[in-house]
Amino acid sequence: MRTIAVVVGSISRDSINRRVAEALTLLGKDRFAFVDVRIDDFPLFNMDIAKEPPPPIVRMKKEIADADGVIFATAEHNRSVPAALKNAIDWGSRPAGQSCWIGKPTGILGASTGQTGTAAAQQHLRNILSPQQMVMMGQPELYLHWKEGLIDATGQVTDEAVKKRLELFLERFAAWVERVSVKSA
Repeated sequence: MRTIAVVVGSISRDSINRRVAEALTLLGKDRFAFVDVRIDDFPLFNMDIAKEPPPPIVRMKKEIADADGVIFATAEHNRSVPAALKNAIDWGSRPAGQSCWIGKPTGILGASTGQTGTAAAQQHLRNILSPQQMVMMGQPELYLHWKEGLIDATGQVTDEAVKKRLELFLERFAAWVERVSVKSA
């Protein structure tokens, strides 16, 4: 079973993207082993300490390095990614030559209360991840318009159309990981 690191860009306690990520992991539990990668305890990236990163950074880099792929669930903050997510990406890319992101099969999704469902943030995230040499899945793109009740208290998706979109995302991501992964099964 492949291990997938899940990075939720929002560190909000009530993050809707965390809820979507949790629902996705429930839907995919028979296909993948998921690792929730914590990013809320990082200092701001600083080259002065990047050569000897703090323990939370070491933990994240190991979780990413050990994973067969990465799924990012991002919120949209001012038409971009949350600062915490950009900070995590910066930390993962340093020190130079020791990036944990290189070659990782990657999927991106996101939810917001707006109609465009994180489209601008996801495009910006693709621009940020490209120089990290991640191998990004192009399709299906997954922009979710969050409505209260979309996911129930047990983490189950209540909207069948959204559930099918999440299942398709997982199916295609599994095929993507198998296709481009450099790690053995």
